[in-house]
This record gives sequence, C-alpha cells and structure tokens, in this order.
Amino acid sequence: MTLHQSMTTDMAIDGLPAKLITLVNQRGMSVTLMDIGATWLSCCVPVTVNQQTVLREVLLGVSTLNDFYQQQAYLGATVGRYANRIAAGQFILDDEHYQISTNQSGNCLHGGETGFDKRRWQMQQLNATEVQFSLLSADGDMGFPGNLQVIVTYTLTENNELTIRYSAETDKPTIVNLTNHGYFNLLGADGEQDCLTHKLMINADHYLPTDQQGIPLGGLNRVEATSFDFRQLKSISQDWLIDNDQQQAQGYDHSFVLHPDARHATTACAMVTAADDSLTMDVLTTKPAMQLYTGNFLAGCPNRLGGEYTNYSGFALETQFLPDSPNHPEWHDNNPILRPNEHYHYLTSYRFR
Repeated sequence: MTLHQSMTTDMAIDGLPAKLITLVNQRGMSVTLMDIGATWLSCCVPVTVNQQTVLREVLLGVSTLNDFYQQQAYLGATVGRYANRIAAGQFILDDEHYQISTNQSGNCLHGGETGFDKRRWQMQQLNATEVQFSLLSADGDMGFPGNLQVIVTYTLTENNELTIRYSAETDKPTIVNLTNHGYFNLLGADGEQDCLTHKLMINADHYLPTDQQGIPLGGLNRVEATSFDFRQLKSISQDWLIDNDQQQAQGYDHSFVLHPDARHATTACAMVTAADDSLTMDVLTTKPAMQLYTGNFLAGCPNRLGGEYTNYSGFALETQFLPDSPNHPEWHDNNPILRPNEHYHYLTSYRFR
C-alpha cells in the first residue's frame, strides 16, 4: 500500500481524510507532504551503493493518520506559533502580560496544547515541484495575540534540495517562530541503525545551556573545549554524555547560535554525513539559531513499519530563534516579535548529496 493510500484510510479529527502530495525531481528524489500539520512525511533520496542507485528513505515518519496523531515527537510537522519552549508559557509584549497554553512541564512547547502541527492547513500545488500551505491562526489562539496569517512553501529543486519558506503577517503585535521538526537518519529511516554514528558539523561558536526542562539558564556558552564544539566534522557519539548539559537531556537537545556567515542560506550552517559516507545532508538557513535534538525520547514512537522507533533513531536540526527568546530581549539577533505591516520571512533548505 502506498503512503497516499495508507495515510488516507483513517479520518482526521475533522472527519475528513488527509490530503497528500508528492513532489518528484528529474533525478528521482521524491518528497511527500500532508495538509495536517503542513507535514513533511517522506523524503526518498537516490543513493549509489556498490554502483547501484537506490532510493533511500531518510526521514522518520508514520504510515497511518492514527499513528500520526498518536506520536508526540512532532515528526516532520510545521511547528508554531512558537517553536521550542517559552518558560511558564508567559511573556510580556508592549507592557502587556500574556499567558499562553502550557503543555510540557508547565512550559509552552511548540505552540502549546494544539499547535500548528495538529491543524489542517490549506494546501495548494503551485507546480510539479512546489506546494504551498496556508493557515490563519486567530487572535487568542493558544493565548497568542493577533490574527496571524501563515504561509509555508516547500520547493524541491533539481539538485536534490528541499527549500522550506516561511512567511507570516499579523494585525497585532505578536511573537512568531516557525520551523520544521523533521528527523533524519541518512543510513535509512526504517533501518535498525541509530543516528549517533553520523558525522556532524555545526557552524556555531556558542550554544545555550538549559535546565532539565529545556529552559535557558541565562547566557550563552562558548562551544570551545566542550562537547558542543561541532565546528569541525565529528561523530555525534564522539563526546556523548560527557557533561552535565547533555546528561540531564539524555543527549543533545540544545540550541546553537549560528555564525553570522551561516545565516544567509548561501553556505551550510550544518552538514551531516552518514557513517559510511554514502550520503551527506547540508542545512542552509536565514534563521539565527538551530536546535540539535538527537531523538533522546523517541522510544515508543510509531514508525512506518508497524513497529516503534527507539531512542536516537534519528536527529533533528530545527532552524529557529533561541528558546524563550520573548523573555530575553538582550538576544538582539533573536527577536521573535512581529508587528503589523512587518513581514516574517525565513527559509531553510535541506540539500542531499
């Protein structure tokens, strides 16, 4: 059964089936997307092994809508209004105090109890390799101020690159931080190998220490002489769990401040290579920060094959503003405030080679 068939067997919360679309380029790479959560469901990349070219599924995912609703890992979904965490679900904007939905340890994670990942977006195919999703988030949605009109556009290019463009406008001052929560395993998302053997580079001089709930402790730390130094390509497992920052998160679940040169989507902010060098993924973005999450709590999450993922089955590289940015105005490069007549516009690309 194809993904288009299996994902539309169950009905969505609104009683209607999900809508899916598959983009394919001339090199054979295919990307499948769904209107529930504006979700990236599948990413099949041509890989040459022993002089044979095969399509390899590199994105963790599910094959039924019931499993999609059951999983709590935000697999491939567009998350918002605010990706990552806001402490106690509170912030002050223009001297007004806001209490937003809390859904993890008393904090707001990825937009609250019913974030954008659970909504049905309007889907419109623009051409053979491009699809656009739109969503209107009403004033007061999950406690956030302002009517927010959001558009997310996925474009598959001929050089095996998926570009995701995010745009938003509001009629009242609000905060916005959108990202995609895809998890990758370049050795094959449906295989048995974890992601820790992957080699990773992150173009960042600083990372953000957090408490056990993922809330920033305060200032930024230099990556130098820490396990968070990924400025040179190294195995994710190389400095695994050697310090308290990692131990309390059971792995990496931390934001990195991207080097200014890596915020123009012209040079990779991150590069990941499979342990056997069979496939490399470059991440390019215009966002100022990126969360590395090594799937520390994926155990029990349903997979495509009717089984379950295990911890560390895949890693996420979520381009975004730093967590809890609304409560840290001193982070000038991470200003999540959007005002009327301003335009929120960022892009992130995932390029496979």
